[in-house]
Amino acid sequence: MRKIIICNIILIFFILSGNTFANHANEPYCFDCMHKYKIGDKKNDTYEFEFDLQDNDLSKLVNEQLKDKKTGLVSYLLWQNNKILIDQNRKSKYKKGYYPSHSVGKSLVSVVTGYAICEGYIDSVHSNIDYPTVKNTLYENQKLLNLLNMTAGDELIVGERFFKKDNPIEGKGPNVNTIPIKKVMKRYFKGSKRYEGSGWNTTTGQVSSGLVYNYSAMTTNVIMNYVIYKTGADWEKLLHKVFVEDAKVEKRVYFGKTLNKNKVGNRKSGEYGRYSFYAQRYDYLRIAKLVLDHWNNNTCVGKYLKTMYENRVDKQFSDYSKFRGNHSATQSYGGQFHFDPIGINDRPILMMDGAYGQQVVIDFNHNKIITVHSTDRHYDYYSLVYSQLEPDTSFKLKDICLDEKKYSNIWYYNKCDEPSY
Repeated sequence: MRKIIICNIILIFFILSGNTFANHANEPYCFDCMHKYKIGDKKNDTYEFEFDLQDNDLSKLVNEQLKDKKTGLVSYLLWQNNKILIDQNRKSKYKKGYYPSHSVGKSLVSVVTGYAICEGYIDSVHSNIDYPTVKNTLYENQKLLNLLNMTAGDELIVGERFFKKDNPIEGKGPNVNTIPIKKVMKRYFKGSKRYEGSGWNTTTGQVSSGLVYNYSAMTTNVIMNYVIYKTGADWEKLLHKVFVEDAKVEKRVYFGKTLNKNKVGNRKSGEYGRYSFYAQRYDYLRIAKLVLDHWNNNTCVGKYLKTMYENRVDKQFSDYSKFRGNHSATQSYGGQFHFDPIGINDRPILMMDGAYGQQVVIDFNHNKIITVHSTDRHYDYYSLVYSQLEPDTSFKLKDICLDEKKYSNIWYYNKCDEPSY
């Protein structure tokens, strides 16, 4: 009897442990596990960078961080005024030279969406979503802008607002990035209604119903598959224009599909878009430069990006103690981009952030781009990224926590410590 009780206790322990690990585990990195949209050839007509490599305090700090594998840092690039000034990396588990974007891919979906609008596939960001797959769900007939701003009202089902995670259903699972959208809509969203909360609209300066920020992976996948639906047979042609013709990537780049190779599914066509993106380190920089050039040249895509900036919404973060990436260091969100770094309110800075510390920063006024790739968020984000934006104040995290008058434009304040890296 005693043995049975002990065995049952052990069994329960492993079950609970399994649930704990399952709840906290992220999808493992595996470049070859999923089907993908292949964009470009193995070698393309590429944009060649100029170099003016610096030997300074920053380059020395980057080198130290790369040597200490506990930081997770594997690549750092600093580009300014058309030249690469810092270019350092080390070998990592990201084999074949392809680094995952994780949620940086959300921002790249937005870039593709801007192109789809400019190419005439979609009327505007203010158009209602006419997409049969989301019929009879909370996404039906919503304005595209709502989804781009993560204000779709899906927080009762998925997203960080209530569940602290962006991709599992109700914070537990399954991961919506691994299931084709039609199945997700039918199983989890059928008959759902938009959650009508209230939030602050940065543009109008008023509290408006339905403008509550909820960072949700599902929202981005709806956008991506909506663009696939609207472009039809031209979907991969559009991807080729964005990344090969205009960004001039050197190597083939990829968007993932919600199809694992060990499962049955249509490999060539269909609504299987997921924002997961893979590229080599210089090609991420080329894509960031594409964004910067569109903005500065006020092209159609540049105007789309500026519309996203002008219509950004307040994140309403209540805890800045995790100041370890662009996601948590910014106050607003628009068009799948992070804006308004804390303490830097005088100029537009577009920021992208992905799990495990992937960062892309574009400072338009200073003609500067920073890209970071890592396997974990234990590198010195403050020194390598934030301080390189040349903030106008000697900002420290304790300032935002304790000095309410100095940063009165931020909603919430709490006592917190300096970040630990």
